[in-house]
Amino acid sequence: MGIFESIEAIVDYAQETGLSLAEIMIEQEMRINRTSREAVLHKMSDALLAMENAYQRGITGEGVFSPTGLTGGNAVKMRKYRQAGKTLSGQMTLVGVEAALATNEVNAAMGVVCATPTAGASGTLPGVLFAIHEQYHLSKEDKLNFLFVAALFGMVTANNAFISGAAGGCQAEVGSASAMAAAAAVAIMGGSPAQSAHAFAMALGNLLGLVCDPVAGLVEVPCVKRNTVGSTNALICADMALAGIENQIPADEVIEAMYKVGRNMPRELRETGLGGLADTPTGNRIKMRIFGRDVT
Repeated sequence: MGIFESIEAIVDYAQETGLSLAEIMIEQEMRINRTSREAVLHKMSDALLAMENAYQRGITGEGVFSPTGLTGGNAVKMRKYRQAGKTLSGQMTLVGVEAALATNEVNAAMGVVCATPTAGASGTLPGVLFAIHEQYHLSKEDKLNFLFVAALFGMVTANNAFISGAAGGCQAEVGSASAMAAAAAVAIMGGSPAQSAHAFAMALGNLLGLVCDPVAGLVEVPCVKRNTVGSTNALICADMALAGIENQIPADEVIEAMYKVGRNMPRELRETGLGGLADTPTGNRIKMRIFGRDVT
């Protein structure tokens, strides 16, 4: 068997073999790359460590700040607010927000992150992973399995559509990351492969059409905060799937729809910094302040 080409094929294979989604991804990596199980686990452990380090760096002291001054310190603010105990969204959700902010602030500050599936969307998966860990105290094996499931669904998305804002808007970045995280969250909480597929479909469908409009062309505003939407959307969709709620449109068709929407999206809304929030009066003033000239 080669690389899985659809979510449907993955779910069918899991049901036929009884293998977990994480195990399917591990075995595929071993087969395609002709490497050992230990090597695959070691590589994913490195990715997990990068996520953990970025999260911790983002919430240490006063936080981290980008060279432009556009972003930074908000993960620490969220942490203090959350720890005060009087919140609207609840602790688990806000740990996800905190981790998403921290990771993307580290990215904006030129720090090391794990691109999942891109650097601009690197906070969404850690947001979900560390939120679940805060509540359920996941083992390292659980965390790795979460990442393997996310990778499995992300692989199909990348091969059938796109995962970059320049190609398909932010729906392809934060949207894909959110869907990957939702599928992985269901799996790690004991849901079925079919439920993971429903969570994926709901999460990606919820963010269909999301544009990529970075102010001044930098992956800071609104990118950092959009990752918090990706994390919370994933948690909600995972809960819906675990509750037995199904998505009417199959996951593979949602991926295809995302691809078509991205193809029809004007270039101004695909990471060029020429439309959306980037083209507001304030957005243009920020661009001129940073670059001192029109860089369009």
